[in-house]
Amino acid sequence: MTKILMIATNVDQLDSDHQTGLWLSDFVEPATEFKEAGFEVVAASLKGGRIPIDPHSYSNELPRVWDGVMEPIHNTPLLSEIDPSEFEVVFLCGGHGAMMDFPNNKTIEHVLRHFLTKKKIIASVGHGAAGLIGVTDHNGEAIVKGRTMTGFTDAEEKETGIEGLLPFTIEEKLQAEGAGFEGDNPDKDHVEVDEHFITGQNPRSSLSTAQAVIKKLRKPQPQ
Repeated sequence: MTKILMIATNVDQLDSDHQTGLWLSDFVEPATEFKEAGFEVVAASLKGGRIPIDPHSYSNELPRVWDGVMEPIHNTPLLSEIDPSEFEVVFLCGGHGAMMDFPNNKTIEHVLRHFLTKKKIIASVGHGAAGLIGVTDHNGEAIVKGRTMTGFTDAEEKETGIEGLLPFTIEEKLQAEGAGFEGDNPDKDHVEVDEHFITGQNPRSSLSTAQAVIKKLRKPQPQ
């Protein structure tokens, strides 16, 4: 069975007044699509354990179908203990928490380099693209350089009202590392596919990003 590795943040606070974490739909919607397509989903995190959920990303009335899908984020293994060779896709989930623990992380870089070398799918949605920041290939080049990508836009960040709490914005950092950044209007469903890189702009793009991953997986590869 094809296995998909989904990486989620462990960060639950931006400061003493602002809770954060995983944006729930950035995990649940793709995970649901992957499972319904017959793929196995494994969630992991840098510190392991239960993944914190951004309180703004859910209500008290969650769809019942999400119950089983959420199970992998109740007790995640350490990403450092995951063998990336077992997976065909790595999917970086969003939420403002990812802005704090994903960038410039050596464990994430190790995982992504495997997928880069093997030309396996590297996907992200929203703030999950922060995991691509600071990652270089074996030649020391930023892996996003020359790629057409998207992620949470500066315009969307300003609308959150917490831009000042963040170390950077996704749009500015991807551009600084050489990516061609393409963003749609705030809250629009927007996905970019550049070879084996698949990126979604925001939570509204979670489902479309997963569908693009599935389409890529099922496309016959040249011999």
